[in-house]
Amino acid sequence: MVLNDHVVCLQSEMTFLGPGSDPNRITPIQQMIASCSGAILTSLFVTPLDVVKIRLQAQKHPFPKGKCFVYCNGLMDHICVCENGNSKAWYKAPGHFTGTLDAFMKIIRREGLRSLWSGLPPTLVMAVPATVIYFTCYDQLCAALRANVGGLSEQAPLLAGAIARLGSATVISPLELIRTKMQAQKQSYGQLSECVRSAVHNEGWLSLWRGLGPTLLRDVPFSALYWYNYEWGKRWLSTRCNWGESSFLVTFTVGALSGSVAAVLTLPFDVVKTRRQVELGELQIMNLPAKVSPTTYHVMKRIVTENGVKGLFAGFLPRLIKVAPACAIMISTYEYGKAFFRQHNLSGDQTHVLSHCPGAVRQ
Repeated sequence: MVLNDHVVCLQSEMTFLGPGSDPNRITPIQQMIASCSGAILTSLFVTPLDVVKIRLQAQKHPFPKGKCFVYCNGLMDHICVCENGNSKAWYKAPGHFTGTLDAFMKIIRREGLRSLWSGLPPTLVMAVPATVIYFTCYDQLCAALRANVGGLSEQAPLLAGAIARLGSATVISPLELIRTKMQAQKQSYGQLSECVRSAVHNEGWLSLWRGLGPTLLRDVPFSALYWYNYEWGKRWLSTRCNWGESSFLVTFTVGALSGSVAAVLTLPFDVVKTRRQVELGELQIMNLPAKVSPTTYHVMKRIVTENGVKGLFAGFLPRLIKVAPACAIMISTYEYGKAFFRQHNLSGDQTHVLSHCPGAVRQ
C-alpha cells in the first residue's frame, strides 16, 4: 500500500512540476546568468591579448593622428581614434617591445596590471548584454525548432544560430554607430540623447543602421556555421572519446575548432566590415558628411583591385588567434553554467518531491 501511495505521489508531483521539471531544461533567467558569466570571463581573458597586439602594431606602423583602427576583445569591435601625444591613450605605448611576452612584462611594469584591460568598460556596457540576448535566444530557438521540425532537428542549430545573430546584431547596430560617433566627437554618455536626436534629424532613422549589411554578412554565416559545427563536433567527440557532451574538455576543444572554421570562412566579410567601419569613423572625426555607403560587392572589388585576392584574407592569423580562445572560453563557461543550473534544478525537484511524499521517505 505504501508503494502504491509512493507511485501516485510521484505522478502527481511530476504533473504539478510540469515541463520545467525536466533535468535537461533550465529557465531563460538561468541561461542569461550562464551566458553573462561567459561573456565577462571572455572579456577578461581576451582583452589583454588585443591590447598587446595593438601596442605591437602601433610600434611597427605608428597610427597617424586622427586616424582610426579597430580594437576587438573577443566579444565586439571598437573603433578607436588615434591621438598622438596623449599619454592616457592606452594604444600609445612608450618604449620598445621585442615581442609579445616582452610587451606583457613592460606594460605591467611601467603602467600597472590594470592597463592590460584598457578599453574593457565599453565591452561590459554593450557587448555583455548583447551576448546574453544572443545565447539565450539561440538556446530557446534551438529547443523550439527541435521540438517542432522533427526530422530536420539536425539542422536546428544552423537555423537557430542564424536567426539569433540576426536579431542581436540588428538590435545592437544603432548602439554601435552611436558609440562610434561619441568616441569620434569626444562626447560623454550624458550627451547620448542629443547624439541620437542629431543623427535622426540629419539623416533619418535608417541612418542608425548604417553598416548593418556587412555586419550581417559576416556575423550571421559565422553564427550558423559555428553552432552547427559545435553541436555536431560535440556529439562526435564525446562518442569517440566516451566523454560527456557537457564536459569542459569537449566544449572547450570543439568551441575553439568550430570558431576557427567559421572565422576563416567568413574572413572576407570581416575585412569589408572593418574597412567600412574605419572609413566611417574617419569621416565623423573630420566632421564630413557620410557618403553613400558602397555595397559589399564594390568594397570587395576595390580590395581585390588594390591588394589582390589575398587582400580579402588580410589579418588571417590575428583573427584566428583571437577568435579561437574567445569562442572556447565563452562556450565552455556557458555550458558549465548550464550544467550547474541543471544539477541545481534536479536537486531542487527531488527535494520538493520528497517533502510532499512522506511515504516515500518511510519506504
